[in-house]
Amino acid sequence: MMKVLFLPLFQMNTGHHKVADTLIDFLRRQFPTVESKKIDFLSYCNELMEKMVSEAYLRWIRSHPASYHRVYKTFMYQEPTRLEFVSFEPWLPYFESKMKKMLEQEQPDLIVCTHSFPSRILQQLKRKRALAVPVVNVYTDFFMNSIWGKRFIDYHFVPHQEAKWELITKHGIDKERIIVTGIPVHDTFMNMPEARRRRRPTHVLVAGGNQGLGNMMAFLRAARMSTLFRYSVLCGTNEQLYHEIASWQLPHIRPLPYIADPKEMNRLYDEADAVITKPGGVTISELLHKRIPIFTIDCLPGQERINLQYLQRNGLIYHLSAPNNGERNIFRLLTDDVEKNRFFRRVSDYFAGVEKTGQEALAEMVATMPRPMAWRVLRP
Repeated sequence: MMKVLFLPLFQMNTGHHKVADTLIDFLRRQFPTVESKKIDFLSYCNELMEKMVSEAYLRWIRSHPASYHRVYKTFMYQEPTRLEFVSFEPWLPYFESKMKKMLEQEQPDLIVCTHSFPSRILQQLKRKRALAVPVVNVYTDFFMNSIWGKRFIDYHFVPHQEAKWELITKHGIDKERIIVTGIPVHDTFMNMPEARRRRRPTHVLVAGGNQGLGNMMAFLRAARMSTLFRYSVLCGTNEQLYHEIASWQLPHIRPLPYIADPKEMNRLYDEADAVITKPGGVTISELLHKRIPIFTIDCLPGQERINLQYLQRNGLIYHLSAPNNGERNIFRLLTDDVEKNRFFRRVSDYFAGVEKTGQEALAEMVATMPRPMAWRVLRP
């Protein structure tokens, strides 16, 4: 039986897990004889370490976002340097030995990385010829940070044509190893919605990510005194936020708990005339597939801020710089048919660059891989 191993990072439910789960669900439906398994590599190394690192990461983002963004751009988003090829970073030997042990236990035929850190460790093993199993990078943002392994990774599922060109020109990767898939989303979101009827009042979905809304609360508090829009607010796992909005007892602002079911999320998308969200790669990709106007007020430092730069440059998102004027700006766009059509055209242009979906690319890979995989065992 073929085995595909998926490697996100951290136990918290992030886009890396969401993409892995999407591809696992697809493989289980299309290839029932293929075993798919997901492992958080950091927890495998040390569960206490994973807990400490993830908690420190969240505290840093919340308490010192500016410093986090500076550090992220300095160390994780830079031009390719010799850093990618050196092997003397002090932490690498420990993680390489853990990765070897895990792969010897799991014996996968194919490895799919949805986070940059395991990809970096596998890059080192590949560079040393210590691993022959094919490895795929599935990028979950609209850019590729410097931690991802690149040159020695076998295949790359990239978010857009710009990323493909970057891998070819800056990293010397053959174009045959790069597939423009967009950021993979569940099949449920790929169905084009029916034409949306104009509703009164307009329905706006507010999605703050799994951790809740952060500074978007300023927008919602301003909307308490207005009935221009009807709001459904996804509070994620933030129970305090859910109970605060529920305590307002306002008929036009409805809080919702965390929703894991793609079909339920798709139903909410189909009911929405617009979505206010943070620029996370997976959520934005779902909304682009649904052809829904996207607005943002707040974003996390690091990945989301860099995503926002790409999305604004390509006209795929509208940034609301002043929460108090947000409703007026949303209303102006939603009643401007010319601008809405321009937005939909820009979304179509983005998808015109996608060569195949992540599911299609993975299916072709699984269907054509040779069997048996005698070469899968780690070399000494």
